[in-house]
Amino acid sequence: MTNLSTVKPTPGSTTRPRRVARGVSSGLGGTSGRGMNGQNSRTGKGKRYPTFEGGQTRLFIRTPKKKGFTAYAPKEYVTINLQDLQKLADAGVATVDYAVLYEKRVIREKGKLLKVLGRGTLSAKLEVMADAYSESAKAAIEKAGGVANV
Repeated sequence: MTNLSTVKPTPGSTTRPRRVARGVSSGLGGTSGRGMNGQNSRTGKGKRYPTFEGGQTRLFIRTPKKKGFTAYAPKEYVTINLQDLQKLADAGVATVDYAVLYEKRVIREKGKLLKVLGRGTLSAKLEVMADAYSESAKAAIEKAGGVANV
C-alpha cells in the first residue's frame, strides 16, 4: 500500500546540483565550465535587453521609420454620383436621403457619411439630404431646380 512515507521520485527525475569552482580535478574548476572568454563567460551574463544583438545595430533602429501620422478618427464617406440620383428620379423618388438610398440598395453600408459627387448629369428636380457635396454636384442640383441640404 502506498502512503506518504513510501513515496519516492521517479528514478532519473532528480539530479544533484553542479558544484562548480571546486578544484581542477572536479572537471568544473577554473572557468567553471563557461569557457575562456566572451559574453557567456562573464558574471551576470545573458542578454542586456530584449532587442540586444551583441553590439550590432538593432533591427528596429536599422529599419526606416514611417513619416507622418494617421488621423485618430478619419471621416469615412460613402459616395454617390449625379447619374445615380437621375436613376432614382426616373424611378419616381422626389426626396433623396441616406435611408432612401439604403432602401433602394444604391448604397450598402450603414454608419458612414454621405457625399454627392458630380459625375453624370441631373435634369430632375430633387431634394437631396447629404453630409457633403462636391462643388460641381451642388451646382448641378441647384441648376436643375433642386435643393442640396447638408
